[in-house]
Amino acid sequence: MNSVRVAARIRVVGIVQGVGFRPFVHRLAVKLGLKGYVRNMGGSEVEIWVEGSPRLVSEFTLKIVDEKPPPAKVEELSVAFLKANGYEDFRILRSGTEAKRLSMVPPDIAVCDECLREVYDPSDRHYRYPFNSCAWCGPRFSMMYQVPYDREKTSMRDFPLCDSCLEEYEDPGNLRRFHAQGISCPECGPSIWIEDKKGRRLPSEDPLKDVANLIESGHIVAVKGVGGYHIACLATDEGVIEELRMRKRRPQKPFALMALDLNVVDRYARLDELSAELLSGPERPIVLLPSKGNLPEAIAPGLDVLGFMLPYTPLHHMLLNEVRDRVLIMTSGNVSGKPMCTSEECARRKLAGVVDYFLHHNREIVNRVDDSVIRLTDGRPTFLRRSRGYAPSWVRIPFELERGVVAFGAELQNAGAIGIGDRVVPTQYVGDMDELENLEFLDEALKFLYRMYGLSDPLLVVDMHPGYSTRRLAETWEGDLVEVQHHHAHIASVMAEHWVNVDEGVVGIAVDGLGYGKDGNLWGGEVMLTTYSEFDRVGRLEYFPMPGGDLATKYPVRMLIGVLSKFMSHDEILEFLETKGLVKGLRRGVVEAEIALKQLGSSPRISSVGRFLDSVAALLKVCFVRTYEGEPAIKLESLANKGERLKLEVDVKGGVVQAHQIVEFILNQEGARIEDLAYTAIYALGEVLGRVASEFSDYSSVVAVSGGASVNSILIRGIKEAVGRLSLLTNSRVPPGDGGISLGQIVCAGVKHVQG
Repeated sequence: MNSVRVAARIRVVGIVQGVGFRPFVHRLAVKLGLKGYVRNMGGSEVEIWVEGSPRLVSEFTLKIVDEKPPPAKVEELSVAFLKANGYEDFRILRSGTEAKRLSMVPPDIAVCDECLREVYDPSDRHYRYPFNSCAWCGPRFSMMYQVPYDREKTSMRDFPLCDSCLEEYEDPGNLRRFHAQGISCPECGPSIWIEDKKGRRLPSEDPLKDVANLIESGHIVAVKGVGGYHIACLATDEGVIEELRMRKRRPQKPFALMALDLNVVDRYARLDELSAELLSGPERPIVLLPSKGNLPEAIAPGLDVLGFMLPYTPLHHMLLNEVRDRVLIMTSGNVSGKPMCTSEECARRKLAGVVDYFLHHNREIVNRVDDSVIRLTDGRPTFLRRSRGYAPSWVRIPFELERGVVAFGAELQNAGAIGIGDRVVPTQYVGDMDELENLEFLDEALKFLYRMYGLSDPLLVVDMHPGYSTRRLAETWEGDLVEVQHHHAHIASVMAEHWVNVDEGVVGIAVDGLGYGKDGNLWGGEVMLTTYSEFDRVGRLEYFPMPGGDLATKYPVRMLIGVLSKFMSHDEILEFLETKGLVKGLRRGVVEAEIALKQLGSSPRISSVGRFLDSVAALLKVCFVRTYEGEPAIKLESLANKGERLKLEVDVKGGVVQAHQIVEFILNQEGARIEDLAYTAIYALGEVLGRVASEFSDYSSVVAVSGGASVNSILIRGIKEAVGRLSLLTNSRVPPGDGGISLGQIVCAGVKHVQG
């Protein structure tokens, strides 16, 4: 009697392309004696058809989730039982063109341990091969032209497989290379070479060893990686670092470090279990760690943290293994503020004045992807930059968008996003939109996702600020334009991450630099009763004049003048600045202070946490010139980390925080340690905002905090104490700064559209 034979069509959604998922399914089906096929669908989901006994089909379905390849992530799995077709074997079919369900474009994955073992094995044919990869590791998004993830749709199409690689590719018994699209070897894959800054190729039998020798001798080298060029140099030689700062015109902004392994990281920074896990994960982000103080201060001037990452390609690993200290500066290969170079032509043209030599390779970088950056905020991982390893993974939202949405984000440290169905897909990190090249990069990144997910007639979402470059870009697209207020988007991004329902609200605390408010002023320290469709501002920092507008952002003493004007006369301010030596923080000294005082009446009014902390940084002589985004407040936090809390409670009048009292308090603390004053200022600001928010617990028991300043651990501790037992939510899937604002823009615009 024949046994019962059933058929199941299984569709799997998640990170299931470019991670060895189809070969895994093939091996599992053959092992269980099942028949049928597996294939990528046009939408890049995977479809599986299996036929066999009910018991084996059920076992197969369970093992898909339990035994999947390490980098694979199964987000959805649906099973439909149908009539068997009588398949006689199990095959991997060519990818389809019919999109049934959405699926993620696979992000780039760090080299796996097995591939590294081969690279260091003299008997292996991949010995010292910089591009070794398998189904479990290697570049994905950075080399994709389109989905689904097949070799001919990536820049690996330029490198036809040799006989040996083809044999592995076609061998169902090869666990890591059967149908692995990105594989290659020294015989058939990309190659590397060294050039000097005049474009002359240097003869070299082992370019990695020779580049390591160049770096060891004090030279600065541009290294082509996965998503763009890095600039590499010694991390232990202060003279080399200062030379790099001079050439790159980067006087203060910290440099990232790449260390061979966790043991090397531990030599220079304090590691905990969570940080080690983040560093070692397949995404390989830069993680900010407390410094042990035994590397040159020039790496991160004025900061108590260092940004470390581990090598994520064989090329980087071998390079680090060749240098004496096993650690290098590995910073973005760009002209300050511009996008990172991705081509040899760009590197030769733009980096020749910065580096001495180039290490090129001939695999095209299709999608630029900077390194991701994570810090721990009060013990929780928080994105400062979401890019390589994470982008363009999506964020699920708690409702279905009725129409596709394209969000253009904000203006600084920006990333865009698209929304489709119940998914929001952020772009990789793009940068500041005041640079034309970055604006063009945002346009390209959004159009890539637009094509990948087949959007048509989308809503186009922009910030309310009338002067933002992102608005001008959106106006070049076809679609209906929708405005979302800056801080509404910040709070909504937290709501979306934590799946707050459409008909529910939260008490939001928005803490950032500057965002255009409904009253025409510039906001940045707001308490808001917030739903996806609307908000009611119920508290804020008091307004301060910002003399000179953007000049007060660059020169924080100007901002301090605005704060002092709340309780000092013009003459008193001028005398105070001169007596305390603060006029040296202005380019033209006393003359500029007098000009700033005259500008007070006509200056923009702001309620910004970021700018207020800048004024405290100037008052404590921590930072007089902002050379990179957030510098004064970041340096203030580093100083405050060495301090303790002094007793200070700030008044609130009619929901308005009397923040000037913090500066008055500092002025009255003769003899106090500046570290304690810095800690108290930040903590008190967080505590008073939390106190205002907690007054609205009858509206919601949930407090959502977002905005660039919410990465500050001390500020969050102050808010936490004040809100007590209320639930405190923050960002973790996207940056709380402007790099995550596009998520909030999409959910706000999506709900508004549904509600009419």
